Amino acid sequence: MSYKNIGDYGIIGDLHTIALVGIDGSIDWCCLPRFDSPSLFGAILDHKIGGYFKIAPVTNGNTRQMYLPETNILLTRFLQHDGVGELTDFMPIESDEAGYRPRRHQIIRMLSVVRGTVTFRLECAPAFNFGRDPHNLETRPKGIIFQSGDQSVGLVSPIPLHTRENFAYQEFTLHQGESLTFFLEYLEVKNGSQLLSTPESGDEAFRNTSAFWQRWLAQCQYDGRWREVVHRSALALKLLTYAPTGAIVAAPTTSLPENIGGPRNWDYRYTWIRDAAFSIYGLLRLGFTVEASRFMDWLNARCCELNPDGSIQLMYGIDGRRNLTEEELPHLDGHRSSRPVRIGNGAASQLQMDMYGALMDAVYLYNKHGASISYDLWVNLCRLLDFVCDNWEQPDEGIWEVRGGRRHFVYSKVMCWVALDRGIRLADKRGFPGNRARWMEERDRIYREIMARGWNADIGAFVQSYDSEALDAANLIMPLVFFVSPTDPRMLSTIDRTLEQLALGSLVYRYENGKAASDGLDSDEGTFSMCTFWLVEALTKAGRLTEARLIFEKMLSYGNHLRLYAEEVSHSGEQLGNFPQAFTHFGLITAACNLDLALNTKRAAHTVVRRNRPSV
Repeated sequence: MSYKNIGDYGIIGDLHTIALVGIDGSIDWCCLPRFDSPSLFGAILDHKIGGYFKIAPVTNGNTRQMYLPETNILLTRFLQHDGVGELTDFMPIESDEAGYRPRRHQIIRMLSVVRGTVTFRLECAPAFNFGRDPHNLETRPKGIIFQSGDQSVGLVSPIPLHTRENFAYQEFTLHQGESLTFFLEYLEVKNGSQLLSTPESGDEAFRNTSAFWQRWLAQCQYDGRWREVVHRSALALKLLTYAPTGAIVAAPTTSLPENIGGPRNWDYRYTWIRDAAFSIYGLLRLGFTVEASRFMDWLNARCCELNPDGSIQLMYGIDGRRNLTEEELPHLDGHRSSRPVRIGNGAASQLQMDMYGALMDAVYLYNKHGASISYDLWVNLCRLLDFVCDNWEQPDEGIWEVRGGRRHFVYSKVMCWVALDRGIRLADKRGFPGNRARWMEERDRIYREIMARGWNADIGAFVQSYDSEALDAANLIMPLVFFVSPTDPRMLSTIDRTLEQLALGSLVYRYENGKAASDGLDSDEGTFSMCTFWLVEALTKAGRLTEARLIFEKMLSYGNHLRLYAEEVSHSGEQLGNFPQAFTHFGLITAACNLDLALNTKRAAHTVVRRNRPSV
């Protein structure tokens, strides 16, 4: 077994965790029972000891993957000379209700042959706790139980399985029209007697799961030019939602490298205030108000736990825990020898002032398009706004979480302006009491300072930090948050400089290596997909629709075979970084919505002109 590319996977999930299923039929990543639990299968981080669960033909052939329409049910097709096999993978969803915690988590793998004859090999080799904990196994009439400490996982099999060195395997042949269903089960309650007792048949679970996803997606209000890719991004964002609390993870994986062989490997299995707030805005744009409401409940709980100075931590565990201590796992090779493998995230203790703008923008939009926020939440938001007033002049680590020292990042200042601006708007709209005079004074001070120190006339662009010459694609957000007009000469010039210096065709680097603030790591990285979508939106707002549409269409071609995106794209077009990333899929959704609206408006205007044209 060897490493596959990061983009060679599809994902399935049950709104508590996900599994990465490779194009070769191997599950190479899964943490049970939650996103942030230790891994059970982790071959994507170490193909020798990480653990995997593979069902595939014994002979090589072509493979194809697709999602069943309007679902997160994954179909892998094995195209052999002597036959065609299909592997259908999914995780049943017991309930989507807030606070509900299922007793059982299952991965169901339904295997069939639709033409000819195919011989398959099954291998199930779990590696508990990132491969650190040993386990034993017990053979039962219905399958195998893998036991490690107080954790038990059962593999229900309709055929007898062999065992060797604590993994299970078997070779078997299926003919046209024959099928088998395998259940991998994890029980939250410690009841081994129920471990191999499936509550429903594979066919029944398939029907229920398919119906759940189709019902959920039917709420989507987008029906524009890029309907299929927007729907897939929405389905991906939903999979990254932790149902009991409404939190959204930045990505379901850890330590997938931003540069193959490099050290830029981070744990994204947590909830960043910024990323989740942006994602909620994307879901609101599509009409998914329930998800927005649940995240607001989660956010409200965090706002009740503010630090004494009124600040909020920039990221949390999906259950709201604050301690995310970062550690390295030296026993793991890392994806394609990209070391170190990290769990936890030390950036949780950083100062990132920009997140207050994302938070307040999300609250403002939820109050406008979702439901009215409560007075108690407003009281805590006032404390946040006062913290912004007191601290916006401080340097910080910024959106890119640099580890080379704090700077006065222009993006952070812009988003501090957004935080105060949205607070003022919200107070005016709802009649809430607040320190409007101070908020307005500080908001205006921020604006003047950005224009004086964040703009570099020699470069002809807003730069990454005060008194620097480095560009930063994050500044493309300025017209999107109404900080500056999209046709302001300074903004148009910034867009042009970004296209000249940060863009690689339709791909965009987030900043200029060598000129930008040091992130403490001496290595290259790929282009940042979110920045490409920001560029599309900035061009759209500026009325440059032909450029915007071409870049957007090209960017769509960089998605993987299932239209999923990681954090970055390499020079050769491969997915890099944790996969799939919520930030990227949010960017795709909003870029598609705004570009579609602009194109429709332009077409309508041309239609009116033609209709009103005088006859000769």
